[in-house]
Amino acid sequence: MKRFRISSILALIVTNYWCTSCGSNANSSAKAQASAPTAPTVEVTKVASKKLSITTRLPGELQAYEAVAVFPKVTAYVDAISVDRGSRVMTGQLMARLVAPEVAAQRAEAQSKLQAAEAQRAEAEAKLASDQSTYERLKSASATPGVIAGNDLEIAQKGAEADRARLEALREGAEAAKSALKSVTEIEGYLQVRAPFDGIVTERNVHPGSLAGPATSSSGAAMPMLRVEKTARLRLVVPVPEKYATGINVGSKVEFSVPAFPSQTFAGTIARVAHSVDVKTRTMPVELDVNNSDGRLSSGMFPEVLWPVRRTEPTLFVPTSAVARTTEATFVIRIRGGNTEWVNEVFGGLHEGDEVAVRGTDELRAGTHVVTKQVTEAAAGK
Repeated sequence: MKRFRISSILALIVTNYWCTSCGSNANSSAKAQASAPTAPTVEVTKVASKKLSITTRLPGELQAYEAVAVFPKVTAYVDAISVDRGSRVMTGQLMARLVAPEVAAQRAEAQSKLQAAEAQRAEAEAKLASDQSTYERLKSASATPGVIAGNDLEIAQKGAEADRARLEALREGAEAAKSALKSVTEIEGYLQVRAPFDGIVTERNVHPGSLAGPATSSSGAAMPMLRVEKTARLRLVVPVPEKYATGINVGSKVEFSVPAFPSQTFAGTIARVAHSVDVKTRTMPVELDVNNSDGRLSSGMFPEVLWPVRRTEPTLFVPTSAVARTTEATFVIRIRGGNTEWVNEVFGGLHEGDEVAVRGTDELRAGTHVVTKQVTEAAAGK
């Protein structure tokens, strides 16, 4: 009887031990599951492929359609000037008159040389006519044998030929003297400074009595006498970034605004495309023609241009917030098979239909396992 009781007690102890072990294992498993990290939930949207047709704002600069810095062609003193800054001028209008006494002396000298050359030419013509007449008479008389010696006839002939050669040389000398006088006369004409085209004087740097000279003269004149600009028509130069430098249509209308008229919009026509990207700024200059017949706009203004961006090939679109930027790269985070991948924005292998994180951040490291939550394009701000 006592042996039976001891066996029962041993069985009960073993049963309690196994129950305690099972309970301990269950609690450990639950604790392990509770301590395991949960995968973060990431909002995603699909990469879309569309034809790019947007409008972006670019800075520009208004320039005069034609602009000329007026320098005198000869060094001279300003005798009179009839225009000032803001004066409107017409083509050929006299703007300033210069004086240069040495030019007048050169003209008088050239004229004197021409008169002397003309006189020598006239004298040579007269001598040639006389000698030629003598030769003709001797030649006629020589038809009668024994009247004229053969040597006399030959001397007369050679004399006429020499006169003819001298006359030709004097004619060339007279032409040279005439050209020299014409050149000096043209230089004297440069003393009258005239407007090169219809425009407005935007700069004046001389006054009566000032010494003015060519830009390359030894007088060191660095500033022009006047500056004239054609402002009835302006050039709007827009440095278009390289990524927008496709699909530019010459003849298209482009709107812009200027700070001087914040509530108004103006328009220009795309007229000239450089077809060359500046290696320093990575932009391509594009010129627009702007009608400014009312004179409201001025050269030198910096307008804001509503630049249309068009591409013939489809473009991949993602939300702006999906693009992450660091000091090393610009990328989006693609979700593939529940894991994250960093894809370079420019050269990465992104495709239409790929899922990307709506909010790109370098805190979401590549290779992280995530749970995705799909959002619409409108909600993603694509």
